[in-house]
Amino acid sequence: MTARTVRVTLIAVVAVVIVTALGLLGWIWLQPGPTGFARGKPVELATYHDGSPTGAPVELANADLLTRGRYLTRAADCEACHTAKGGAPFAGGRPFALPFGTLYTPNITSDKETGIGEWTDADFLRAVHQGIARDGTRLYPAFPYASYTMLTDDDVLAIKAYLFSLPAVRKENLPNTFRFPYDQRWLMFFWATLFNSNDRFKPVDGQSPEWNRGAYLVEAAAHCGECHTPRNAFQALNHRLKFSGGVAEGWNAYNITADKGTGIGNWTPRELADYLSSGHAMGRGTAGGPMAEAVDLSLRYMTPSDIAAMVTYLRSVPAIRSENIPDRLADAASPLHSSGPQGNPIGKRIFEGTCASCHAWTGKGAIRAEAQLTGSRAVNDPSAMNVAQMVLSGTGTGTGPGPDDKAAMPAFGVIFTDAEVAAVSNYVTARFGSEPSHIDAADIAQLRRQSGATLTAQDH
Repeated sequence: MTARTVRVTLIAVVAVVIVTALGLLGWIWLQPGPTGFARGKPVELATYHDGSPTGAPVELANADLLTRGRYLTRAADCEACHTAKGGAPFAGGRPFALPFGTLYTPNITSDKETGIGEWTDADFLRAVHQGIARDGTRLYPAFPYASYTMLTDDDVLAIKAYLFSLPAVRKENLPNTFRFPYDQRWLMFFWATLFNSNDRFKPVDGQSPEWNRGAYLVEAAAHCGECHTPRNAFQALNHRLKFSGGVAEGWNAYNITADKGTGIGNWTPRELADYLSSGHAMGRGTAGGPMAEAVDLSLRYMTPSDIAAMVTYLRSVPAIRSENIPDRLADAASPLHSSGPQGNPIGKRIFEGTCASCHAWTGKGAIRAEAQLTGSRAVNDPSAMNVAQMVLSGTGTGTGPGPDDKAAMPAFGVIFTDAEVAAVSNYVTARFGSEPSHIDAADIAQLRRQSGATLTAQDH
């Protein structure tokens, strides 16, 4: 092969690589927007004449600024991320274990030295809409500014007013432990350029006012897609697979599209409303992990009209089938403890001694409806991820009183070893689910790191 041929070949290879990379980047960048699936034309909020879908709900139409700000702060679920376990609300310090290090959330109380007490309205708007702190530091998109960017200025400033009305808490922010190059915040400029529209919410002309209110709540304030939508290679939301399932803090955030087999397509509006407002729907399961936290600190405070709007919007999202979740949910198991999966004596022993008194051998629940296992997505998930997390951490959040804390499942992570958690998780999916799982002790150890449930029976 001549030198000229080598050069031509190399140039051709480089050209193909560049074209392929640009094509992939363009395909990701030019994806539809959050409401791009809907029929109708997005219009500027100022030109929309069918009532405002933003702001406080109709029930709070005449409320003062701080009341509206408190409602919107709860709707945006700010407390969940910015409160460490056992710490003061909004004072930061909550760890998020990521593949490239641990991120600690900052203090957003009005303390002037360690919080945001010196921030102006413009500073706060820029952070929420663009992901840029007061000192110009780029924020990581773990702070969901790509969703919050749709919030109106008035709503963001109402949130700020409420935060500033609360007691200032002096608490230094903890440094993140990201390794290179993820510790280079300036790189977030390129991420934001590609994946943050920096556009306020645009209602869709042709959809109902209730639908548009639901879209504003689901997409902007509650930022549901941040957990329930898969991410692309750059860790941005892939709206082509909108709401078809994701992962949050080591928990599976299941499909919430209109797919009838693997999504919520066969849920009734009442079931959806119950689940959102209380964390439980009869025969559908009980929320755990980040979803239970969202209910405790955010969704249970939403007014009936807003819950109904969210249900209307969610039911309109096109169906996408999840490939890793069975279509069929298993029926109730036999009431005989001698029946069921064989070859897992440890899992059976733990279930018999710790679980059966609440869940029953049938899985229908022995005392309370919230203890029903059959029909829930978690026990029919062959990864057993959420079943194991519920064994480790329980179904309560530990962050707030919640309307049903008395019914919450306790955490057993401090009692059982990783191998025991794996055994009982596999027993539960095999007995009550449509496919058995094969999770092991190493998987449980990883889940502990992701969820923060690090204390184990081995540590005593």
